Amino acid sequence: MQTNFKIHAISGEPFASVFEQNDNTLAARGIRRVFSDAPGYPCRVSLEEVAQGTELLLLNFAHQTANSPYQSSGPIYVSRGAVQADLQPGVVPLSVTHRLISLRSYDAAHMIVDAEVCEGVDDAAAIHKHFKAPHVAYIHLHNAKRGCYACRVERA
Repeated sequence: MQTNFKIHAISGEPFASVFEQNDNTLAARGIRRVFSDAPGYPCRVSLEEVAQGTELLLLNFAHQTANSPYQSSGPIYVSRGAVQADLQPGVVPLSVTHRLISLRSYDAAHMIVDAEVCEGVDDAAAIHKHFKAPHVAYIHLHNAKRGCYACRVERA
């Protein structure tokens, strides 16, 4: 029996007002405004690759905020006006499936209990495998090459 899963994008709400700040203010906060000039800019709100010329913010995002030794943050792209993805259970977005992905499984105490790196096309199978362990509470997906946080996976 396979455990169904649901992938969750981050909310775009906290970033809407940040887009209105000037580049000097953004730079002082460690944020860069960029415009996509080629494929490879995955928005973490829409979970889609953005079209060429799209305005994005490249910023540090705290994706693991639990009181745990594994607290963590890292770089993400967010596109202007992005609508939060609401994927159906079992669906892995294209922005994930064509990348080398690091899966990090956490228990209820927010401790990593398993991890692996796999081709994005194999993510669904790897997620199912990790969720076979009853102590896995959730999974984070990261782009393995650059380490950017991609999304959170929960049991559906």
